[in-house]
Amino acid sequence: MIKAAESMLAKGVRNFALLFVVGEERNSAGAYFMAKQPRGSKFLINGEPTECQLALGSKGALRYELHASGRMAHSAYPELGDSAILKLLDALERVRKIELPTHPILGPCTLNIATLAGGRAPNVIPDAAKADLFFRLVDDPAPIREAVAAACDGLVEAREILCIPAVHLQPVPGIPTTVVAYTTDIPAFGGQWGQPLLFGPGTIHVAHTSEERVPKKELLAAVEHYETLVTQLLKGLE
Repeated sequence: MIKAAESMLAKGVRNFALLFVVGEERNSAGAYFMAKQPRGSKFLINGEPTECQLALGSKGALRYELHASGRMAHSAYPELGDSAILKLLDALERVRKIELPTHPILGPCTLNIATLAGGRAPNVIPDAAKADLFFRLVDDPAPIREAVAAACDGLVEAREILCIPAVHLQPVPGIPTTVVAYTTDIPAFGGQWGQPLLFGPGTIHVAHTSEERVPKKELLAAVEHYETLVTQLLKGLE
């Protein structure tokens, strides 16, 4: 993006800016902050690994923490205790049976049971346990919320941590398109920085792994692609 900006400035292209924010992986704090300080832009190109294709949509996110409570006891006498871990496992079994929707463009809603924690020692009946759930939304979250509440009822406390809606985006003539399953800062901007577009080099398939990388060839190609995209959008404003 910076190289594309430098190239356009050298050619006399103006009326664009770079915006960098923090917190996208956790809470989109930077995007939420800047959504309160719009600058009148008509378009926002959000940089994410789309393999240099323009994304027509991205899935949303619905995160939960499940908290189970029990009663400690010596594990030789389990009848004197109440295992929080067993309650959590029963709730998770119910959650895994929730029927998840499929969208014709975004594809299936998916569930990741991301973390499990609990217990004190092998000889102690656990009095507390916790799990993190992450649904990738493709539609209205209401049915999933209802299903999670029903699955957890009487077993664990379900705390909603985050909800970000799925996003549908517009194409730009002449630029290849794709659909991505991850969530971005775009919903957090709330449209305050103009019509959003999602584009960038690299593939999400290696993100959050030990093989995370962006090929140099794609980085170099992205410079030209960003410049072309900005130029086309500016022409549309004339």
